[in-house]
Amino acid sequence: SLRFPQKLWEMLESSKFQSIWWSEGGKCVAINKDLFEVEVLGREGQQVFHTQKIKSFTRQLNAYGFTKMQRNVQRSASLPEFLAEEAAASAHSQILCYYNPSFNRAHPWLLDTCKRR
Repeated sequence: SLRFPQKLWEMLESSKFQSIWWSEGGKCVAINKDLFEVEVLGREGQQVFHTQKIKSFTRQLNAYGFTKMQRNVQRSASLPEFLAEEAAASAHSQILCYYNPSFNRAHPWLLDTCKRR
């Protein structure tokens, strides 16, 4: 059976999943939290990561050296623009982004250096 990083890589390279993708030009893993919970973690009998909880999955990411990326968003001064940005940000809050220097789409050979802490 494949190690966690290999499973994650194969999932990102597959077209089967809509809830997880490469972002930042292949340097980060983006996850739509709600969709991922249904599409990946909620699969009966065909679990990919042996868990049904997003917390357990993110613990696995952290154990392999992934760090959560913060989104830097500039806020507008005007109230209508600010409220529109807040609405967009709440939609984006469902998107989790994780980074690991050894997990890069352009450098698949680094995958072997992605070890559990």
